[in-house]
Amino acid sequence: MSEARTRERKANEKITENLAGYLFISPTILILGTFVVLPIVYAVFLSLQKVQLLGGIDYKFIGFRNFSELLQDERFWIALKNTAQYVVIVVPAQTVLALILAVTLNSGIRGKNWWRILYFVPTVTSSAVLTLIFMWIYNTNGLLNDFLAFLGLPTYNWLGDPAVALKGIMLMNIWSTAPFYMVIYLAALQDIPQRLYEAAAIDGANSWQQFIHITVPILKPVTFFVVTIGVIGTFQLFDQSYIFSGGTGGPNNATLTVVLLIYQAVFRNLQMGYAAAIAFLLAAVIITLTLIQRRFFSE
Repeated sequence: MSEARTRERKANEKITENLAGYLFISPTILILGTFVVLPIVYAVFLSLQKVQLLGGIDYKFIGFRNFSELLQDERFWIALKNTAQYVVIVVPAQTVLALILAVTLNSGIRGKNWWRILYFVPTVTSSAVLTLIFMWIYNTNGLLNDFLAFLGLPTYNWLGDPAVALKGIMLMNIWSTAPFYMVIYLAALQDIPQRLYEAAAIDGANSWQQFIHITVPILKPVTFFVVTIGVIGTFQLFDQSYIFSGGTGGPNNATLTVVLLIYQAVFRNLQMGYAAAIAFLLAAVIITLTLIQRRFFSE
């Protein structure tokens, strides 16, 4: 009889513990459900509908027609190409620059705290403000062209030439985002035991060999995080492209990105279902690339 009571008491305690656990995580579940799960479910619903917004909201089920029309949309492929080009150039550049800055600051240079603050200023500055500043710099009579002319190099119409408009956004974002990842790398570098470098120096390894064989392998998980966050962030390029082009993606669709295309579909063309379809394809691309990166770094 006592054993039965003991089992019953343990079962009641387990139930109580489970209820307490669910009670503690219920705020998180409520927040995630309201602001993550429900919007995703609603987006799935929208992607299969033709939504009429004028004269009252009206839904018409059209299946996968939004996706089929999207795949035949020339502007979508232009936006995807521009975004992919942006990701391929910006992510490696900002990662390498962040690592170089972090290694430099970790090497014991004088005034490194001030340098760290100076480097980090662009990261905490509004992207809209930075974009407006760079639009002034990129002006045909701006600071950058004056500097190029001083060096005897050719000048460009950075805002109006389709060949260089996107590259101007790339340069700005590499400069402004690298300091954020620099801080992450710097924290990881300071956690590497100094005895590893001392042992390598005793074995005759120079600074470059120590960097390649000690620093880079140990920072591999951090690099995976930096690259993953960088890819996700660059695929979501919107505000700089919007401000540079006035929301058009010009000149000649040179700065049109996938997220800007979503904005245009929703707020200009009132195509809610079409925009949801674009968002899902973008999410699929990001998830696929993240899995590929994970496989690469795990090896």
